[in-house]
Amino acid sequence: MSEKIYIGVAWPYADGPLHLGHIAGAYLPPDIFARYHRTKGDEVLMVSGSDQHGTPITIKAEQEGKKPGEIAAEYHQQFLDSWRRLGISFDLFTSTGTANHTEVSQDIFLTLYNKGYIYKSVMLQPLCPRCRRFLPARYVEGTCPYCGSPGARGDQCDDCGKPLSPVELLQPRCRLCGTAPEFKESEHFFLKLSAFRDRLLDWVNQQTHWRQNVLNFTVRYLEDGLKDRAITRDIDWGIPVPLPGFNGKCLYVWFEAVIGYLSAAKEWARSSGDRERWRSFWQGEVKGYYFVGKDNILFHTIIWPAMLMGYGDLNLPYDVPANEFLTIEGRRLSTSRNWAVWLPDYLSRFDPDPLRYLLSINMPETGDTDFSWREFVRRNNDELVATYGNLVHRVLSFVYRNFDGCVPEPDELDGRSLALLAEAEETLSTMDGLLYRCHFKEAIRSAMSLAQETNRYLEEKSPWKVIKRDRLAAATALYVAISVISCLRTALYPFLPFSSIRLHEFLGFKGSIEDLGWQLKSPPPGQRLPEPRPLFSKLDDEVVEEESGRLGQARSTGGCG
Repeated sequence: MSEKIYIGVAWPYADGPLHLGHIAGAYLPPDIFARYHRTKGDEVLMVSGSDQHGTPITIKAEQEGKKPGEIAAEYHQQFLDSWRRLGISFDLFTSTGTANHTEVSQDIFLTLYNKGYIYKSVMLQPLCPRCRRFLPARYVEGTCPYCGSPGARGDQCDDCGKPLSPVELLQPRCRLCGTAPEFKESEHFFLKLSAFRDRLLDWVNQQTHWRQNVLNFTVRYLEDGLKDRAITRDIDWGIPVPLPGFNGKCLYVWFEAVIGYLSAAKEWARSSGDRERWRSFWQGEVKGYYFVGKDNILFHTIIWPAMLMGYGDLNLPYDVPANEFLTIEGRRLSTSRNWAVWLPDYLSRFDPDPLRYLLSINMPETGDTDFSWREFVRRNNDELVATYGNLVHRVLSFVYRNFDGCVPEPDELDGRSLALLAEAEETLSTMDGLLYRCHFKEAIRSAMSLAQETNRYLEEKSPWKVIKRDRLAAATALYVAISVISCLRTALYPFLPFSSIRLHEFLGFKGSIEDLGWQLKSPPPGQRLPEPRPLFSKLDDEVVEEESGRLGQARSTGGCG
């Protein structure tokens, strides 16, 4: 029986290009998940958008002599191009700059306000005397009062995970100029998180299917108690507070950005011609998954669920499969020092599937993992090219040359052949269970194990030699190999869509992979095959030195915006 699957993906901040940390943490996993469920025949809605508001964008606009909207629009277009080239298959990628998002955000604000879950109070807000501006929390840095980390931000300490306010920091300083901020009183609106602590804890304790790191972090934070949190700021660039007398105050980015999950669903419904269609992904029998990095767990397991509880009549998240961090060449990623691999830069020189493969088989699901150019080249050459790609190309090329470009007719299958086909079926079944539970790394390893076993089968059967004395035996072995290759096309499609679609065509199939479903679908004997081409290209070892040398260098605007 098919399911309804809602997939909300973290909204990238539109003040800079995407890097591999973003992709491994929050953008590749949901695409794998969505493609898998679509192939299973489930109804999927995957949405996200550019987070276009907040002080960082206004500061970047001032630095470049542009308007904030121009900066946001520039990176929004770059995001769209990156998704297309990397194969991230959103049903809708929108932005927080739409009238629809403003309408939905203000509706949630007013509903929570009228129910007493939002209230006015005075707070101390950091003002930089040198920059002459109120600073957003993330633009205040200092020492964490809980763990002593010297690089904590005013909204959160990345080392211990504690959410913070700027006034709590020890030795606070402006991130822009290093000046110690002054704290001025300002009236703002607060979300009454404290009212939801017990309800949230009861709900979270039922989520036994969550990843252990997500569950542990959330429970620990709730048991420590919830503090009410300011949801407005003194800034003109953003969604205005929908009450009279609060000109110059906008909804805080973190508050309105999570509302984008709902506003995007409503925008998608309108574009489909059925304005109420969003309800089928927010009410009733539907599972909602939220894919984020570990620095965003708090907002998706506590704050957004609290907002939904207060608003009422909408489904809470079913799962928040947050990933850990990706390091680069053994060092923590740093955008300010250009210690990063920028996605537009990568896509200007390399194919998408090798990157998708490395980030999948090395995905930071339960702990931080590392990206290195040496490992990228090794995985590409030894696994994609030599193990999987060579299997596909030598089988299809040999069949094309020796069997008139058609799938050969097999003889009766022996025990070894039947066992391999049974392993292919079992691999799909195993991967089904793994992907359903968001275990992507283990799933792709299962597929590659099947490719390795198929290579061993061909070494045993040696159809390239046997054909000289027993054409039917060779045809049988090749038919079995083609059947397993067809299985791998389906199994690897969520991870490697570009090469899988080409393989789909090389096998003589029409339509889409998703149309054929999550099953072993062998091309029938006699099916015509087009002349095959290699699925992957071998990379020179020089790539390691060339690309490693780019790290830490001044970034040009050419490849990265």
